Amino acid sequence: MPHIKHIALLANDPDALAEFYKTTFGMTEIGRQEGGAVFISDGYINLALITARGRPEGIFHFGFEVENLEEVAKVAVAGGATAPKRVPQDGRFNEAFITDPVGTRVDLSEAGWKTA
Repeated sequence: MPHIKHIALLANDPDALAEFYKTTFGMTEIGRQEGGAVFISDGYINLALITARGRPEGIFHFGFEVENLEEVAKVAVAGGATAPKRVPQDGRFNEAFITDPVGTRVDLSEAGWKTA
């Protein structure tokens, strides 16, 4: 069964938001990315705090760790999602994403996200 393993939030100040989650919920910082993104985790979910750059703050997308990306994408498209779009494979992003029937981006990854 696929599991939600990743959530990305847009924030004007990712550092301050990371401190909030670390202090409030005991989350651990697991990495940073050029451009200001901060990655934190509770040991299960990877929470990416990404610079908003003029976009509304809040949930940007979420991701499922799946066993077979092609099979999940096929079912998603049959249910009204967009066809999967591949993204860079250099570790910055995940394997692909779809857009659900109401327009929400959903990442799909067989490799998963770093949580430790």
